[in-house]
Amino acid sequence: MILWVMYDIQKNNARTKVSKLCKQAGLYRVQLSVFLGRIETNFMDELKVAIEDLIDPEIDKVYMFPMSKKELKETVQMGQAFDKKLVNDEIHALFF
Repeated sequence: MILWVMYDIQKNNARTKVSKLCKQAGLYRVQLSVFLGRIETNFMDELKVAIEDLIDPEIDKVYMFPMSKKELKETVQMGQAFDKKLVNDEIHALFF
């Protein structure tokens, strides 16, 4: 499946660790606090649990949006949608 992870995390340490977890899961940074990539369902569950252990649920926000390849192709991009240097050809190709 395709997974978007978006977050607003106040503490630098937790934010950095969440970013590293997303990268380790094979997701690609498409904005400062937005990651995108292919992931297996069981790895998504592991990522969710790991992130929950790092954040403060009273102040932080994390969104995980799974979607199909078809749904991803239907997304609309405007302006400077992605920095092509940060997204590999596999993910980039899904949009075109």
